[in-house]
Amino acid sequence: MIDVTMANFETDVIAASQTTPVLVDFWADWCGPCKSLGPLLEKLETAYEGRFTLVKINADTEQQLAGAFGVKSLPTCILLMGGRPVDGFMGALPEGKVREFLDKHLPSDSDLAAQADAQEAEQLIHAGDAHAAIAKLQEALSLNTTDDETRYNLVKLLISVGELEEAEATLHPKLSEIPLQLRFDALNYWLQALQFVSTDPRAEWTFEQFDAAIAQNKRDFDTRLAKARVLIAAELFENAMEELLEIIMRDKTWNNEVARKTYVAILELLTPPKPKTENAAVGKTAGGIELTGKAAVQEDPVLEMISRYRRKLSMALN
Repeated sequence: MIDVTMANFETDVIAASQTTPVLVDFWADWCGPCKSLGPLLEKLETAYEGRFTLVKINADTEQQLAGAFGVKSLPTCILLMGGRPVDGFMGALPEGKVREFLDKHLPSDSDLAAQADAQEAEQLIHAGDAHAAIAKLQEALSLNTTDDETRYNLVKLLISVGELEEAEATLHPKLSEIPLQLRFDALNYWLQALQFVSTDPRAEWTFEQFDAAIAQNKRDFDTRLAKARVLIAAELFENAMEELLEIIMRDKTWNNEVARKTYVAILELLTPPKPKTENAAVGKTAGGIELTGKAAVQEDPVLEMISRYRRKLSMALN
């Protein structure tokens, strides 16, 4: 249990909740029900063996924090995960109800083991050991087959090292879901490009050969798409999008809109993952607490390029 004030709120609540759920207990000295709920929460923190962290905030002395969370009565408990409030309750609930609340949100033991494997895999990727990272991600996915983040990272890594059959098998369950998640659809288009260059004779063509064939017929969309797939396989994504734009501008609906869909897939593949903590507004923390001063924001060149190509697509479609 940690006592929290404005001074340590960012560290012990917002930042801490990125890795372990944090249960915030708003209380006050004059609050009778708080005196019964507090010890119960401390008991459960011990019983749950690190699956969540309990912090206590005195609503009388930390009125800014209480106001930021909209606390109207005491006790009020709010659960934060990933820097954001996800649920809460008011009043001194009995132990069974508090356990029910916690179990609805907290990761199970197998989930925690899967998270540990995924975190270790991330470290192995940064260390350059892709195959060891794949083994860890496969282990994590076996512990929690519903973890889309782990599945996505595993498929992406398998594709990047050329394990295309394994990538296809791992990706397959997500492609039949409705609605289809864009990020998994994007992986599928990347995979298709790599499969194309491993099976189609045109993968041996030089770009000059592609350009010569296209010069004979500007509407040779099949050759344009083949060139785009070769460019994707070579990770020359901007060049691939330029070629796909040539198809889109001439015939948006050709071949079930494959050019547009492939273009969108590239944009998705290039889009960096969102930061784990994303400020709710300029000058505020993830918890909505006002900060003093504003950091200068410099646009990432990759994000600028993505924005530029989004505009190009919009113009081609209109």
